[in-house]
Amino acid sequence: MPAAVVPPPTRTLSAAPGGTARRRTRVLALTEARWAGAALALFLLALPLDLSGAPAWTWGPLYALVYAAGGWEPALSGLRELRDRVLDVDLLMIVAALGAASIGQVMDGALLIVIFATSGALEALATARTRDAVRGLLDLAPATASRLTADGGEESVATAELAVGDRIRIRPGERVGADGRVVGGASEVDQATITGEPLPAVKEPGDEVFAGTLNGTGTLEVVVGRDASETVIARIVAMTEEASRTKAPTQLFIEKVEQRYSLGMVAATLAVFLVPLSLGDDVTGSLLRAMTFMIVASPCAVVLATMPPLLSAMANAGRHGVLVKSAVVMERLGQADAVALDKTGTLTEGTPRVTGVHPLPGSGLTDDALLALAARAEHPSEHPLAGAVVGAARERGLRLSPASGFGSAPGTGVTATVDGHEVAVGSPGRLPHRSGTDAAAHAAASAAAREEAGDTAVLVLRDGVPVGVIGIADRIRPDAAATVSALSRLTDGSPMLLTGDNARAADRLAAEAGITDVRAGLLPQDKAAAVQELERAGRRVLVVGDGVNDAPALASAHVGIAMGRAGSDLALEAADAVVIRDELAAVPTVVALSRATRRLVVQNLVVAGAFISVLVVWDLVGHLPLPLGVLGHEGSTVIVGLNGLRLLRESAWRRAAGQDRTDGRG
Repeated sequence: MPAAVVPPPTRTLSAAPGGTARRRTRVLALTEARWAGAALALFLLALPLDLSGAPAWTWGPLYALVYAAGGWEPALSGLRELRDRVLDVDLLMIVAALGAASIGQVMDGALLIVIFATSGALEALATARTRDAVRGLLDLAPATASRLTADGGEESVATAELAVGDRIRIRPGERVGADGRVVGGASEVDQATITGEPLPAVKEPGDEVFAGTLNGTGTLEVVVGRDASETVIARIVAMTEEASRTKAPTQLFIEKVEQRYSLGMVAATLAVFLVPLSLGDDVTGSLLRAMTFMIVASPCAVVLATMPPLLSAMANAGRHGVLVKSAVVMERLGQADAVALDKTGTLTEGTPRVTGVHPLPGSGLTDDALLALAARAEHPSEHPLAGAVVGAARERGLRLSPASGFGSAPGTGVTATVDGHEVAVGSPGRLPHRSGTDAAAHAAASAAAREEAGDTAVLVLRDGVPVGVIGIADRIRPDAAATVSALSRLTDGSPMLLTGDNARAADRLAAEAGITDVRAGLLPQDKAAAVQELERAGRRVLVVGDGVNDAPALASAHVGIAMGRAGSDLALEAADAVVIRDELAAVPTVVALSRATRRLVVQNLVVAGAFISVLVVWDLVGHLPLPLGVLGHEGSTVIVGLNGLRLLRESAWRRAAGQDRTDGRG
């Protein structure tokens, strides 16, 4: 339903995870939502009065207000289209509703008004929320930065005023103010918002940093490399907005024939009235026949043929933890014939886990003893790898008594005194230790083996001597392989893996999940470009992701699904559907459910079309009594409506889950 031109809606700021203010349009700030809510409330007040046989003066004015509240916007939009010589179905719905009311079928027309008003409100809300999330992404970048002056001092300036070549200082815990290159200091930077990598990246002189990423425990000096309008984070916003504007929504079946149907129905109604009148029939008889024709040819049953199945499928999916944002999205899901999957937080859990504990020969340590030694040293650290080591020790029930003398070196590791021994835990290539010994050789071989397997290797030293290596990786979801297999069957092709992580880690995970097409080391624009390449080749791509870096790809795809538990605000808003329970297996199930919905919609359209055809022919060839015409019209509406509600059943979801394990095309 085209939206009327209204002033920008009021927005509120709410706290997002991490303390960042998040823009959020209030539902009732939208004009469409207020009018739709009013129409629905008035309809619910009038309906019981009408059905209970109350006097017409009790429910008649309420129905009239329903027509006014819910009908003015599509009527105005339709009239504007008519001025451009386009007759759309929205205006036709208003005419049909008024025609129904003119011969006493007031409730039918009011219900039609409520359906279209509610649909328009939901579309307006989805558009506003997406716009909010895109603009809110800019809040990731700090408003000010510390710029170094020529005399060695520093000044606080707005990040928008930074120029290429300026030097800025980023202190521990601050967000990076501009894209640039490190020229001084060392630290670890959490850049998951850009690359999707689960672990902070070590940044040293010569390394690139991105605006909006979070600095760790070190201090960095950075030379600005791009203007504020050209940063990666700004380009993510621009690309997402552009994709959202240019992505044409799939039209529901009835809308695909809107113009022809509208013109045909208007012409036929006029003919049914004028032809008998010109042949000598009286005005009342001709008008009655024309109004009967208007009722039986009204697309109420056709509208209900499409909407109840789609809405029922959406409700069923929501009950199982999948939020589908519109009926158009529900239709699009079943059309996907290619799939692109993100790695971190989508195929994986998004949290680093210990994958192996490997004491070195001659260390005298068991697996548990080595893990406890490392965990005691790491316990005070806030680094994600330290959290993985400590978490693994706790899972094994190991006793972690406090260590002393804790110290941390960004990009290197931590040191602490444990039971009188100097213990160091960190990067094998950066921790200083005795070289040329058997222990050093064993440590290098063990670390290389862990890294070859796609893990992050953590070296443990005791008094400067290597005693063990711990492997850490982002663990694959238990249902990842089954999901990939199901999606392969549904689309007749293997999904593609798109990730900002390194190729070795991506290849290892792809092998576990059963994916052969792997594209690693991608920035957000690279992911979007890969999706757009498939779209240009005629494929309808389903993208599944969770991070800010996935938002442009989600918006560029034919349909996008975000993993909800750890998903970024922008990804959740840019996506067309959200897996709230974070169950990856729900993705192929909802695709199969969409295809089942499409089949049921076709069934309903056949039933509705058959009823309309029979009743119209009866009215034109013979004499269809008005009560019988209304009964046939309402009967077809009830039949297709109840048929669509079948998708609310639990069995519909179970059948879809079974189909995604076979074929899903039915």
